[in-house]
Order: sequence, then C-alpha cells, then structure tokens
Amino acid sequence: MAKQDSIRAKGEITSALSNGTFNVRLTSTTLDKDIYCILSGKIRKNSIRVMPGDEVEIEMSPYDLTKGRIVRRLKTFTTPPPKPTHRRLKK
Repeated sequence: MAKQDSIRAKGEITSALSNGTFNVRLTSTTLDKDIYCILSGKIRKNSIRVMPGDEVEIEMSPYDLTKGRIVRRLKTFTTPPPKPTHRRLKK
C-alpha cells in the first residue's frame, strides 16, 4: 500500500492512553465515532506534546477505519496570547 492510499481526517483527542496512544473523536466526517490512534514517528522525534482537547489531523488505512495515526497537531488559540510587557531600565 502506498502513502497515497491513506485517508486523512480531523479529530479531537478525547483521552490519553499509555505509550503514546490516544482515543480520537472524528470531527471532519459525518461519522461521530472514536478511533484508536498512535503518534507518528515525526511527532515522537520532535517531542511535540499532544493532550486531551487538542485538535489533530489523523491518517487511516482504507482497510481498517478503527485505527489511525496522528500526523499533525493543529494550532487552536482559544485565548489571545498575552501582550509582552517591556519596561525601560532606569539609569
């Protein structure tokens, strides 16, 4: 099976399991189901942290739609980042 044969979808991590495995609820498809996902090698290699509540992009095989691989953590900003506070130093 080539890399082009995979199905990509977006989802939200619902719970963290052991050894870099997660339950993910799909949000980009009409099916609202939880699937079992593992972290891809690049996410492990670059030490990207994923936690429950994060939006992720997953990749699934067309042969087994109950398992997937997390390939990207999507950036979601719920609150604006804090403004930097610069103070002038007194001489």
